[in-house]
Amino acid sequence: MRLFQNSGIYLAYFQRLNRLSGTALSFAARRNVFLADRFGACHFLLPVLQDDADAFFTNGNDIELQRLWARENGLSEKGNLAAILLAQIEEHRTEVFYNLDPMRYSSEFVRRLPGCVKHSVAWRAAPSPGADFSAYGLVVCNFPSILNSYRTRGWHAAYLSPAHDPVMDAYAANVDRPVDVLFVGGYSRHHRRRAEVLEAVAAQGTDLKIVFHLDRSRLTRLAESLPGRLLPLGKHRRPREIRDVSADPVFGLDLYAALSRTKIVLNGAVDMAGEDRGNMRCFEAMGCGALMISDAGRYPDGMVDGQTMLSYTNVSQAEFQIRQALAQPEKLRHMVRRAGEVMRDRYSKAGQWHDFQRLVQAL
Repeated sequence: MRLFQNSGIYLAYFQRLNRLSGTALSFAARRNVFLADRFGACHFLLPVLQDDADAFFTNGNDIELQRLWARENGLSEKGNLAAILLAQIEEHRTEVFYNLDPMRYSSEFVRRLPGCVKHSVAWRAAPSPGADFSAYGLVVCNFPSILNSYRTRGWHAAYLSPAHDPVMDAYAANVDRPVDVLFVGGYSRHHRRRAEVLEAVAAQGTDLKIVFHLDRSRLTRLAESLPGRLLPLGKHRRPREIRDVSADPVFGLDLYAALSRTKIVLNGAVDMAGEDRGNMRCFEAMGCGALMISDAGRYPDGMVDGQTMLSYTNVSQAEFQIRQALAQPEKLRHMVRRAGEVMRDRYSKAGQWHDFQRLVQAL
């Protein structure tokens, strides 16, 4: 199977990638820097991570990366990103196109794929009102309710899970974990349920070591600056208890390192997939050896309350679970060990690749 996997980079990550890439002057060099940093690695299929000769990987929204390829292959660097991506697919003689960025490269793009492409698969794990994935042979994710919403539109949809990144194992082995509770993600008053939990847990920072790695919007940064406090930007200013435990956002291997330094990772879904759970933080936290405490819901196989993780239904229960877990370190370590076994055995990269091949063969 000649596999082409396209991904997309969050805007907040580009600054880190550009810094890591330094003077990388080739497509392969910049791409390899990205892959080595493991940003999004739970979604990357085994042949990509093994640098299989039949597999090709790119980030179709990385202008610098794509222009490097265009320059090396005699194309105009001023060509649009879609044209460059199509040229890469044709040059690779792709048989299966797997796209992690279908909001950017939707059905209109798929209808332009060269004739060598036999099957097209899209990953989309969020509600997508107005999107058109009808030209894809298959749309996959690990949220059953979202998959059902795709089927109601007449699209072929199937379950596919993220997988454990084996690079995490070295981070999971770390026993020096000075941070009691870690949260990585976004804080927004619009997601009131999660915001209430974050505010209550942050308030425990007076006697627990709590760190929230939060990405701040431009307006929030301004509102919380000294000059910004003189401006009418109160609604963009986070509560003091949140600011007191906040740190800069972390990505890639820095995220793995942060997870390896904490005992507990606090997780909380936003209203995206109903009661379904299984966001990336679940796989990252459990894979890097921290105990995940998250909101109650329907979790993927092996993520079991009281066995490999803990759940809460309200703010007070979240606080209680944190205190109880920290007060029972041996029980915490036992759950963490079981969680690690689940990640390595049930969510291996080999298993993910097997599942992907099975889905493609059924098309």
